[in-house]
Amino acid sequence: MRTFLISYDLRQPAHNKNAIASAIMMLGQSWARPLDQTWYIKADLEGGDIENVLHHLLDEDDGLLVQCVEHKAMLANTQLRWFKQRSHPPAGVAENVFAFPALTEAPARNRGFALAS
Repeated sequence: MRTFLISYDLRQPAHNKNAIASAIMMLGQSWARPLDQTWYIKADLEGGDIENVLHHLLDEDDGLLVQCVEHKAMLANTQLRWFKQRSHPPAGVAENVFAFPALTEAPARNRGFALAS
């Protein structure tokens, strides 16, 4: 299983944002979203497979970055929290819904972490 960094830039920020987020969450076995349009996923895929799924949701003037990562990263004013993909939504629910809780305390600045945990 590999860890991928996925980042995108939408010319129209609200256009397809939820569809892209849903697609990213379904691609891997687990995912994290440390910034609004920046994701990490752990998946048994190739980078090209991820791009093939996501590029259909982008307009011509939107940007997409998919990169396999192995090294430590530095975070400032954010945190990294991994979530497991739900295999099946609960009965009567059309899709998975995830909430991102507010931080109760400020995260440490420039803290390194290992992505392969």
